[in-house]
Amino acid sequence: MSNSNWIDVPSPVGLIRVFEHNGKLSTLNIAVSKATKGKTQESKLLLEAKEQIDAYFSGKLKKFSLPVDLSSGTPFQQEVWKQISKIPFGKTVSYVDIAKAIGRPKAARAVGGAVGANPVPLIVGCHRVMGSSGKITGYSGGKGIPTKKWLLKHENIATSDS
Repeated sequence: MSNSNWIDVPSPVGLIRVFEHNGKLSTLNIAVSKATKGKTQESKLLLEAKEQIDAYFSGKLKKFSLPVDLSSGTPFQQEVWKQISKIPFGKTVSYVDIAKAIGRPKAARAVGGAVGANPVPLIVGCHRVMGSSGKITGYSGGKGIPTKKWLLKHENIATSDS
């Protein structure tokens, strides 16, 4: 799958690069360097993604309404990502909560792997998934845990790590 169309969106957590494939967002990378070569065509969808990301960071948007392509994942990962997309702004759930919600209560570790493989973080809000104790256990976007902490603070979510 080629991600030929993208848009760069400056944000408080670094430059965000959003890729589009077949009319859906396929990848979102947080804190990318500006050193990417190539030309992009900014489609209507990519411009809408930029607008919504800007609105999220300015505190005006609490729920993204963008089409995403989650087909790159396994059926298990897709199930986890769909569950993550149900977590509202300003709320968190644990890996165990997600495992239970998808009918696999003993699969919390596997859920953690799927959360880390989310191709469109921020849009599918994997930063809202925490350890059972409320601790931040990891984050693969941007600069890792500092990025996750920033996003949680932005959504007024207190953590035991704060």
